[in-house]
Amino acid sequence: MTTAHRPMSNSAALAVVSLIFFTWGGLTSLNDVLIPHLKAVFSMSYAQTMLIQFTFFGAYFLMSLPSGAIVARIGYKASIVTGLVVAAIGAAMFYPAARLPSYGMFLSALFVLASGITLLQVAANPYISLLGRPETSHSRLNLAQALNSLGTTLFPLLIGPLILIGAVLGADEIAAMGAAEQAAYRAAEARSVEIPYLMLSAGLLLMAVFVLTMRIPPLREATEAGDDAHHTYAEALGHRHVRWGVIGIFLYVGAEVSIGSFLINYMAEPEIGGLSEAAASRFLAFYWGGAMVGRFIGAALMTRFDARRLLAFAAIMSALLLVTTMSTTGALAMWSALAVGLFNSIMFPTIFTTAIERLGTLTSKASSLLVMAIVGGAIIPLIQGALADVIGIQLAFAVPAVCYVYIVWYALRGSRLSAAEYADAPVAPGTGPRPPAMH
Repeated sequence: MTTAHRPMSNSAALAVVSLIFFTWGGLTSLNDVLIPHLKAVFSMSYAQTMLIQFTFFGAYFLMSLPSGAIVARIGYKASIVTGLVVAAIGAAMFYPAARLPSYGMFLSALFVLASGITLLQVAANPYISLLGRPETSHSRLNLAQALNSLGTTLFPLLIGPLILIGAVLGADEIAAMGAAEQAAYRAAEARSVEIPYLMLSAGLLLMAVFVLTMRIPPLREATEAGDDAHHTYAEALGHRHVRWGVIGIFLYVGAEVSIGSFLINYMAEPEIGGLSEAAASRFLAFYWGGAMVGRFIGAALMTRFDARRLLAFAAIMSALLLVTTMSTTGALAMWSALAVGLFNSIMFPTIFTTAIERLGTLTSKASSLLVMAIVGGAIIPLIQGALADVIGIQLAFAVPAVCYVYIVWYALRGSRLSAAEYADAPVAPGTGPRPPAMH
């Protein structure tokens, strides 16, 4: 084989795929900027605005299994390219949605964008775990998770102000306008998303071409070595730590997404931060950046302390911070909400790995259920939005606080295997997928 036709090294391929982790993390976090923007454009309630997250994370639930079938059929590289192209189409759909402007079209664009990201996740996570020796797969995924968090930190900081560039008027100010003025204002505000999302669409297409032309290793071997096709999802759910773990992922992702979704509006409240939406979008970097920093700290601590106890500690701290933000005002209320990101950091991978512990050939079935449970990011924000419309945004943080209380219970009790389960559980070291690198 000549040098020109030789596949690139695993290290170079890791760098290429890690760039994709960075990009989808950033695209996901931009929803937190879209929420206050579209709320103002269409004069919607919080519950109506949370349809953004419902649509985006609902795609995970609906498209995870079809994406798995696509990967099995066309392989990792082709699936990654396809996912990037689909995501680019979704980003480009923001242009006609803004021109109309149409909230329904915005939601359709988000669903297409999220479908592409779902395919990227299903393809890229197992691919990156296969890029090298099995014993080092954990460190490779940790690197990808950190870059994912870097994307969630930088995109709102750099792109958020471009979307929130105009002065966002309150409902009373908009109501005082004439019909023609209202239409002109909404059209101008809606169009502020055109250039950022067209740029993102072009970037995604360039990445697709880049991956297509790069000779990344094909790695078409099965990712579910040792999986028994006769196993069922019901068998996986027969293990209590799997059952409670599915609920744990549902509630954790729901809490993380819900808090991020409300932060800009929350920090704009006069008694909290009194910030403009554009200024508040820059503070999102502390929420998502805290998660990135916490991952590095958590990885070091887990070499010395029990993962379940660290999970319980993180969930307790998150709940206490939310109680603080609900009962105070000003800088303390604002920073206690932002600080939750630091303790969110270790939760997703820790819940995931404890839920698939000692499952052997059932691991892949349990993993699929856990990935589908990411739909919590669609449901919990809707619940918090409906509550915020009734009792206000500050007290509505009780919803994610309750989610963290459950995670404390899961860490200390629900994730423990019984003596019988521990003795009888089939163990197949090295088999089964690692936790996906999403949050």
